Order: sequence, then structure tokens, then C-alpha cells
Amino acid sequence: MSAEPLPMAGEAPADPAALEEMKAEVRGLAADRGAVILAHNYQVPEVQDVADFVGDSLALSQKAAKVDEPVIAFCGVHFMAETASILAPDKTVLLPDHDAGCSLADSITPEQLADWQSRHPGAITVMYVNTTAAIKALTDYCCTSSNAKAVVEHVIAEHGPDVEILFGPDMFLGAYVQKTTGHANMRIWDGECHVHAGIRPSDITEVRAEYPGAEFLIHPECGCVTSVMEYVAAGDVDAENVQMLSTGGMMKYAEMAEADQKGRQVIVATETGMLYPLSQAAPDVEFIPANREASCRYMKMITLEKLRDSLRDMTGEVKVAPELAERARLPIERMVSITA
Repeated sequence: MSAEPLPMAGEAPADPAALEEMKAEVRGLAADRGAVILAHNYQVPEVQDVADFVGDSLALSQKAAKVDEPVIAFCGVHFMAETASILAPDKTVLLPDHDAGCSLADSITPEQLADWQSRHPGAITVMYVNTTAAIKALTDYCCTSSNAKAVVEHVIAEHGPDVEILFGPDMFLGAYVQKTTGHANMRIWDGECHVHAGIRPSDITEVRAEYPGAEFLIHPECGCVTSVMEYVAAGDVDAENVQMLSTGGMMKYAEMAEADQKGRQVIVATETGMLYPLSQAAPDVEFIPANREASCRYMKMITLEKLRDSLRDMTGEVKVAPELAERARLPIERMVSITA
């Protein structure tokens, strides 16, 4: 398994001069339109390069709620743009490609959630922010991978140690939160992110063999989470070298690693686009993908060319209906306030 830089998808010009020209054009259009460009860590490098702010789902939600600019150009997937519209209803939110969806968000429908809730009356519903506005409108609390444990602990503190919690839709994140909180009365939806679920225990076994001294950064959505926790419990992997982190947590790790100037090998189990911002933050650290094929085609749909066209033509607006947005805003605001 090679640790060479991963190829990144996109429609950016191959010629470096043309690429820089298009980046300058995008920045100029953003200034002309009064737009702030927000990009997720999984976006292609050239889109991250022109963004005003790059972060994970929680950080992007927090940023969207506070921007002063009248236009938000959101480089991510559809549910993220919906969340921005919910939190900033007076802003124009643009998503350069409306086909940029999410397999995890698609794993539960409002009808399925309502039926699940009807079979567990009195339960508190905690839904990952990777869901549609219609799901959020039926939810008590939203969470992200970076604050899921804190949100569940808050629910337990507010509603008592026996509170029943419906957690979804990601089963791997749910299992991780249940294990780390020790809360037995959790029901977990059987959903998954197809990219993270594809990072399997066999990938970890293989990469461990090739890089025996490497540290691990593992996103809690990954299908390998349980096996790595078992490696730690058995003493096969040093617990100090394993960290379960959101993408935002991985960025903080990279910044600290670079400051330490230790020079190290770090295996990263998440979507491969994350290796670009990590390497930018810590160029002296070798970041190694746990699975080179773990690339989200939805995240890669947003390209520099599409962002330029969206800003130029003011196309791709995402607007959540006011009645739906009002109901969906409460669980998001609860999420943001718990980790503010």
C-alpha cells in the first residue's frame, strides 16, 4: 500500500496557470456577489483552496449561523446546504450541484422515523446532522461525529439515567457512542455511510502490517471501529496511538502534530479527501489512507468550475420552507449550544 498523494477528482484545469486563473475568477465572483464560500474537509483540493472557511459538519453549521455576507456558497452535500438555510434563513444559500447527496441521509425517511418513534413513545430522538430537513423536523437533538457523545450525555443528564434514546441513522457511530457512554437504553438505526462503512477490519489489518509503528486516526462512522477497539483491548495496538476523531478533531491533531515537529506516520480511516487538509496543516507528517478507495462521489461532485458557474449565474439555491425550517431549527440549535 503506497502512501503517495492520492489523485483528486474534479474539473479544474490541468494547466497550473489556468487553475490559478480560475481560482482568482471564483474569488472575484464571490466578492462581487457578497458571498462567503464554505467547504467541507472532503471537498476537492482546489475548492478548499478558494474557500473562506473549511471544516466539518459542526463547524460549518456554526459558521453558517454567524456569517454576515448575504450569500453562502456551500461546497458540500445537500443536507449541509439545507442546514445552512435553516440556520441562516435570510441568506441566499447556493449549492453548485444539487445532485450532491448523501447515502447516510438517504438511509432513513420521515415515514420510517415516525414509525420508529411511534413504537417507542417517550423516547428522545437524537439524529446525526447527516439527515434531511424533514428528518431534523422530527428530531429532539441533532449531533455530529465530534459531539455525539456529548449530546447523548446531555440527554442523559437532562432526562435521567434510564431515558430511552433513539439514535440514528449511522449504526457505527451509534455503537461507538453507546460503548463510550455505557448507556444501555439506546436503540440504534441500521444505517451507514457507504464510504465509511467500506473501511473494514481487513483494511486495518493490512495497513497495520505495512506500517507497524503508525498512529491511528479513525472516524467513528467507519466499519473498522469495533475491530480497532478490540485491538486496543487486547493490547495489540497501543491505546495512546489510537484516536477516534471527527474530521474537525483530525485537523486539530494535525496542527498539534506539526507543532510538536515529531515527524510521524499516521493512518487515517475516513474519506480520502481528508488527507489534503491534513497534509496542508502538517506537511512533515506522513498521512496514510486506511483504504485508498474510500472516496465519496457525492462530495466530489462540487468542482471549481461548478462553483464558478453557480456564483456567476446565482444558480443552485437551496431554500427550506419556513414551516419546516422552524421545526428543524430547534434540534440543530440544541446541538450547537451544547458544544458552543
